[in-house]
Amino acid sequence: MSHGVLEVDCLSKDFPGLRALDHVSLRLRSGTVHALMGENGAGKSTLMRIIAGDLKPTSGQVRLRGRACEFSGPRAALLAGIAMIHQELNLVPGMTVAENIWIGREPRTRLGLINHRELHRRTSSLLEQLAIELDPGVRLGDLGIAQQQMIEIARAASWDSDVLLMDEPTSSLTDREVCHLFALIRQLKGRGKAIVYITHKMSEVFEIADEISILRDGRQVATAAADKFVPSQLVALMVGRELEQLFPKTAAPIGATALAVHGLSLAGVLSEICFELRRGETLGVAGLVGAGRTNLAETLFGLTPATAGQIHIDGREVVIDSPQRAIGHGIAFLTEDRKRTGLFPALSVLENIQIASLPRFTHHGFVHERALSSDCRQLCETLHIKVRDLDDVVMELSGGNQQKVLIARWLLTHPRILILDEPTRGVDVAAKAEIHRLMSQLASRGVAVILISSELPEVLAMSDRILVMHQGRVSGVLERAEATQEKVLELAAL
Repeated sequence: MSHGVLEVDCLSKDFPGLRALDHVSLRLRSGTVHALMGENGAGKSTLMRIIAGDLKPTSGQVRLRGRACEFSGPRAALLAGIAMIHQELNLVPGMTVAENIWIGREPRTRLGLINHRELHRRTSSLLEQLAIELDPGVRLGDLGIAQQQMIEIARAASWDSDVLLMDEPTSSLTDREVCHLFALIRQLKGRGKAIVYITHKMSEVFEIADEISILRDGRQVATAAADKFVPSQLVALMVGRELEQLFPKTAAPIGATALAVHGLSLAGVLSEICFELRRGETLGVAGLVGAGRTNLAETLFGLTPATAGQIHIDGREVVIDSPQRAIGHGIAFLTEDRKRTGLFPALSVLENIQIASLPRFTHHGFVHERALSSDCRQLCETLHIKVRDLDDVVMELSGGNQQKVLIARWLLTHPRILILDEPTRGVDVAAKAEIHRLMSQLASRGVAVILISSELPEVLAMSDRILVMHQGRVSGVLERAEATQEKVLELAAL
């Protein structure tokens, strides 16, 4: 019989002009997974930060093993037995896998030096337990985002804590890696661990969760055993209304060729990529992790210029060797990792939106600030970005609202070709539907869209054609009418 490990009693948290949490109560039992769901901005991350010692509540109490606790910081919570896996990666790119996992806890020799042999042994043992096939000595910065996410999970698991807080842990993982994670979670459950699991993926909730709590606008609207809910009910509870179709793809008139790529290559990464993209068309790009999808996007945007091949825009050959040239040709690129390569974390919401459009609003050396600010505010309203003030630092927003800020940045450039790399990663179901609706609207206006996504239902539902990649090559192109999940996966594995 499982017992209560951690209790949250009537927690509230106020920020200036905003109540982020309003009398939320939870009881986490040993050997169970408690899923926490809600729209971005509902208060999920705030609640997790309080439990993990990163924030202090305005009122209410946290009890661990029956004793009231008030942590001085995340380190104190870790030592007490609470570990958190953050949605945004919190690793050091210049350090090795082993150093990242055991940072601050490295085994020492008698002389006080780091015992690298023991460090390697411990890391190898841990990674083997988690079925993660990585060299402990490899540098974090040389790994892809999915592999880095697995290291974040391994680091949290290494503390052997009684309570694990997982904030969107599968957002960057392949299906195989998700299976590995779920196997690990079941092992942890068997050892009596209590796990809080934040996700927006319905399939994950019903596969792994024992109990579900739903937050909306900082309030707890429901808590019950997972088998008491159905997906449509969860969505309605999260958004406070019946949600329209998640994939609102509408037929858009397909126009002339906007982008033509011939023999595009990047030494050791991409080989002989060929495809065309027409105005009003959404071209999905699918493939397994490491297939080269993001490399293709970065090459088209000039971040890693091609070593061979030609790019034609509107029938004219162009050279794209920098993002500035790409923007000048009407290309916009929403990157897959908003924290590392998208947002400017120290800047405000307004500054993050306007930064790519300053040349368009500059005449004779003067920036038309009034017009620029007005357009930014209009985009925030259109995209329903929840922000107290546009001068607020962008990192204070929820993950979904940060993603919308990046979308607003590129819409302000009035792109003719829009490249979206994992545009709905880490956003709630309502925000996901909004982004899909926006994609359809842009296509209907003649914008040519490239959609890169690891979620096959998203690619299948939103694409007019699907280009499938494998090891840096195009393994096939499927028309919308013939595309199925099985056909895409078959081509992705060729």
